Amino acid sequence: MKAVIQRVKKASVTVEGNVIGAIQEGLLVLLGISKEDTKEEVKKFVNKIIGLRIFADENGKTNLSLQEIKGELLVVSQFTLYADCKKGRRPSFVNAGDPEVANELYEFFIALAKEKVEKVEQGSFGADMKVELLNDGPFTIVLDSRDLL
Repeated sequence: MKAVIQRVKKASVTVEGNVIGAIQEGLLVLLGISKEDTKEEVKKFVNKIIGLRIFADENGKTNLSLQEIKGELLVVSQFTLYADCKKGRRPSFVNAGDPEVANELYEFFIALAKEKVEKVEQGSFGADMKVELLNDGPFTIVLDSRDLL
């Protein structure tokens, strides 16, 4: 599993001209699921992401987590995080998860996040989405579940 985590002042996702998810201060997570990912990895990933201390405290230090600031979360599926560009110029996505299994794990991620974060919004798995954000910082982290073991 891979994620691009962006601290945002606001973010939204639109499908066919309709906003289907929008948040204010919090995290935008672009989430990629591989063919090897499991529910156990999803559990660890959710806890890691919402526990990251990347929000400023009263002294301006990055000491607070999403939960501590009562921030919001927008999660967008992003299979292209598994692009393999080693050969040629056309990316290969053979390492991305099977869509049915990946969607199940994506929805599991959302369900777990909702247990810990008051407002969780999401994109539409497999849809052509337009994502807008006002990055805060900018502060962007790339996380790979293989690095958490």
